[in-house]
Amino acid sequence: MTTESLQRNDPEGSIAEAAKAYSNWGRWGEDDRLGTLNFLDEAKRREGAALVRRGISFSLSQRFDMDGPQKGWRRRTNPVHTMLDTGTDAALGNQGFPHGLGGADDVIAMPLQCSTQWDGLGHIFDHGKAWNGRPAEQVVTSDGDLVTGIEHMAPYVAGRGVLLDVGQVVGEGGELPDGFAITEEHLTATAAAHGVTVGRGDIVLVRTGRLARARREGWGEYAGGPAPGLSFTSAGWLHRAEIAAITTDTWGFEVRPNEFEHAFQPLHQVAIPNMGLLIGEMWDLDALAADCAADGVYEFWLTAAPLPITGAVGSPVSPIAVK
Repeated sequence: MTTESLQRNDPEGSIAEAAKAYSNWGRWGEDDRLGTLNFLDEAKRREGAALVRRGISFSLSQRFDMDGPQKGWRRRTNPVHTMLDTGTDAALGNQGFPHGLGGADDVIAMPLQCSTQWDGLGHIFDHGKAWNGRPAEQVVTSDGDLVTGIEHMAPYVAGRGVLLDVGQVVGEGGELPDGFAITEEHLTATAAAHGVTVGRGDIVLVRTGRLARARREGWGEYAGGPAPGLSFTSAGWLHRAEIAAITTDTWGFEVRPNEFEHAFQPLHQVAIPNMGLLIGEMWDLDALAADCAADGVYEFWLTAAPLPITGAVGSPVSPIAVK
């Protein structure tokens, strides 16, 4: 499918066609809980670990604080950090510890997808079906994701990371404009420009420059508003490349507004419940991108385990790239 052949007035038909064409249901057995993470095997991790040369590391996470991008949509708020014990309590002798010992404790309350995060396999459904064709109502209940809770992924998200700085290669000033749909051609051209390959088991990081603009101009509509992102037509490439996961520096991974009339996140509907693809959003790729541009190396060791929150359909993550 190309952007020219996209039936913009028929999201239902296009989603159904792509879901059938790019389905991985049954590929790893009826009991599978990992989806495309199955592509990231021991050999791929050894390959990723061997990429550490300089020992320099980069955090790819935004901060988790009340100055984040969330505006309350679907009750998503920014983190609320509260101190339970402070230095003041210790100085006043209110903590009850012996021999002058004092301490501080704190707590945080936040939606699991309020900042840098992974979408779990129970996050999106297609016509009532969850990943691997399971009935959504039997997978995710008020008790959480009973089958594909993100805790099952926690040991496995570490391997070869590849940065595709589409904003730098295709955009102007390192940034793509809102509504820019990143196609397979853009992805492959960027990989070629970087001199890097993308294939089975890779964790692909796509930089659009949208987060850099939000930092410069303010959050504005970063959370849920117009943004560059993956084109619906990239679904075929996502499937054929057999990547383990893909992330962007945007709120919603795919281009917004979406490419169809009267549609909402159609690529999610194909990629998560049908393809089983692990998707990350709101990753901070700017410092890593600057270093990759400086040394010309766009592959690295990446570790990005979700918090093993039992039954969660998403998780905060603090990814670390090491070169």
